[in-house]
Amino acid sequence: MAENKLITPDPWTRLQALTRARIALGRSGVSLPTREVLGFGLAHAQARDAVHQPLDVAALDAAFRDAGFATRTVTSRAPDRVSYLRRPDWGRRLAESSVSLLKASAPAPAKIAFLVADGLSSLATQRHSLPLLQALKPWFPDLCACPVVIATQGRVALGDEVGALLGSEMVVVLIGERPGLSSPDSLGIYLTGAPQVGLTDAARNCISNVRPEGLDYPEAARKLAFLLAGAHRLGRTGVELKDDSDERLPDERPEAFALAAPA
Repeated sequence: MAENKLITPDPWTRLQALTRARIALGRSGVSLPTREVLGFGLAHAQARDAVHQPLDVAALDAAFRDAGFATRTVTSRAPDRVSYLRRPDWGRRLAESSVSLLKASAPAPAKIAFLVADGLSSLATQRHSLPLLQALKPWFPDLCACPVVIATQGRVALGDEVGALLGSEMVVVLIGERPGLSSPDSLGIYLTGAPQVGLTDAARNCISNVRPEGLDYPEAARKLAFLLAGAHRLGRTGVELKDDSDERLPDERPEAFALAAPA
């Protein structure tokens, strides 16, 4: 009770129920209350851990296989986490051994390939990549026919090389986003058509902040389904492809098309 008398409340306190952002923290004198300082320190530590924690590739690979997906595991040219953070360009290209692996074991081409990469939050990838694809299954019954490549030390553009090697018309990259102080486990989705090395971000569409506390799995899957259908119809992605999912009726479905190559 004595502590509460020392804290001057913020008039925006009621807005805390609407967001996880760090707002309406109040003050004690000219400083933040001790609990908020400690909370900030905890959030900062969680963000740092998300960046440096290695992806549990074996567990993630087993989970995808148990769910019916065919997987392959690769690495980028960044040999370790320090190199990955210092040399973003290395994270955009596959290691030579991984190029050889995909060339030697590439399945029959599918319209879509999925790259699941650690990015800047392996925590996000570990938690949300498989639930997101499971939420996408009702929109595309043959989803499990699409190859899933799991990558470590990967950046978004790594999907361009993966998609090109697999002969896919489109590549979807599921990757851990840069952690924030209230969201250490946010997953990003990047859709790129006609993948090839050297594309810019203008060729991609992005769905961000996928996690239960942000954009939940069903809604993220719905947006991705409409983007995939639009990309299939237009034959391109990026700045020419608009996300019109919010303009559709809640029960409206995107145009259906087969993801697997014909036998």
